[in-house]
Amino acid sequence: MERTWKTLAKEAKARMKKGFWQEFGEKLDSERSHAKEQGINEGKMERYFREKVATEIRGETPDEFYLKVRDLLLSEGEVSDAIGRLTDKEYYATLSYSEKQRYTLELSEKYLRALERFKREYEFELKGRS
Repeated sequence: MERTWKTLAKEAKARMKKGFWQEFGEKLDSERSHAKEQGINEGKMERYFREKVATEIRGETPDEFYLKVRDLLLSEGEVSDAIGRLTDKEYYATLSYSEKQRYTLELSEKYLRALERFKREYEFELKGRS
């Protein structure tokens, strides 16, 4: 669905009426305090938090692959066979040798991006929140 300027303006107005930005400011202050307590760079935290809010505003849905990687990392940490665990076995069985190599390489790159994202989220959201 393409969002028109009119739709975007209505969404922005609704956010203002519901106090979205006031809540954003309060949460940012809270996150800033938490970052200071944890010894986390406040500038990095602010950039991360703003990107997270921008993603929410754009209405982006959670990435299923990332959620699988996140669950794996939270339950078992970094494991040596992560790519094997994340491989779609049925799909993989249908591929030729060169397609299997390409699939594994693409999966590895995707895993590394998800791992970096997890590390950022862990630093700013999960660490010290138990």
